[in-house]
Amino acid sequence: MSQFSRDVWIDYIHQLQDNICAALEKADGKATFAEDAWERAEGGGGKTRVISDGAVLEKGGVNTSVVQGKVTDVMRKALGIDGDSWFACGLSMVLHPFNPHVPTTHANWRYFELYDKEGNVIDQWFGGGADLTPYYLDEADARHFHETLKKASDAFNEAIYPLFKKQCDTYFNNAHRGFEMRGIGGVFYDHLRPDAPFPGDLDLKMDTATLFAFQQANGNCFVDAYIPILEKNKNKTFTPEQKYWQEIRRGRYVEFNLIHDRGTIFGLKTNGRTESILMSLPPTVRFDYNYQPEAGSAEAVLLDACRHPRNWAG
Repeated sequence: MSQFSRDVWIDYIHQLQDNICAALEKADGKATFAEDAWERAEGGGGKTRVISDGAVLEKGGVNTSVVQGKVTDVMRKALGIDGDSWFACGLSMVLHPFNPHVPTTHANWRYFELYDKEGNVIDQWFGGGADLTPYYLDEADARHFHETLKKASDAFNEAIYPLFKKQCDTYFNNAHRGFEMRGIGGVFYDHLRPDAPFPGDLDLKMDTATLFAFQQANGNCFVDAYIPILEKNKNKTFTPEQKYWQEIRRGRYVEFNLIHDRGTIFGLKTNGRTESILMSLPPTVRFDYNYQPEAGSAEAVLLDACRHPRNWAG
């Protein structure tokens, strides 16, 4: 098992960024990622990689950041943390395909350290996950995505996937619309601390090296989870009406990211790089007043799946 340190984590995240970008460029076949390396005045920086106007990907980003700074009063209040300084490193990705038959997807894997005034680590945790946001429901695709994520978690404990799947359904929810997920979920987890109990009633603890291996398993499985779905659907024909529906659902994506997403809030509260943070937003959206799909339509089937989570992985 790999020995863990924050430098090992940084190296892993940058390699994962390279691997995912290479797989996406190959699948798109036209566009390539442009890199914008940036520095943060308070400490650290990142590599924002953006792809646009591709054969498949209308807009997407695979971003890494390695940032640090002092704990501010705003952070203490908004994020519930206390200490003298902090470090965070992670990869955050959102992909918005042009074809409404290809789902949007999001993933994030991150690591955080909190220090006292002497520079000692007083808290540390891992977080992450991946989720799928289709515009038309293909049950085989939903099963493939979830089963791939489940396989990665099952290697550590078969009770992990159901817990993190439920957390994903709950988290990626536009609660201001009742219960309406932005997609069909995946897995989501946060504040996984070394040698501390897992959330919920799961009787499980992992040391730092095992948590690192767990993060690697989740990050490394993303290409296998998503690329086959992209390849399967990227050449399907679609109508203007289907594109219209995609933009309606993209509006729900915007609502979640701007109102509820913790990563967006954390970035903006810590003087993060706004362009990189808001890269997650789709290029075109619609906000029609009280738009309702026709009963029994494929659009209505998708909306029902967003309102009623299913056990896709069996």
